[in-house]
Amino acid sequence: MVYFRINELLKKNKKTKYWFVKNMEGGYQSLSHLMNNETKAIHFTTLEKICNLFDCEIGELIVIKKDKRKEKNKKDE
Repeated sequence: MVYFRINELLKKNKKTKYWFVKNMEGGYQSLSHLMNNETKAIHFTTLEKICNLFDCEIGELIVIKKDKRKEKNKKDE
């Protein structure tokens, strides 16, 4: 599962969700979905804007987490 580390970056930089939404200049609901990892797709321009906002690289923003349930199901097969 692709996981966005926005909440961790907010905490690290001592910023609020309000700050993030205001500076991203996007809709609250879509950015909230992004913060809660409920997003299915993202534009490269959005990724670039987030990286610029946090002054980070994409590798600091996005990580891939293995789904433990899927791993367990594979072992059971």
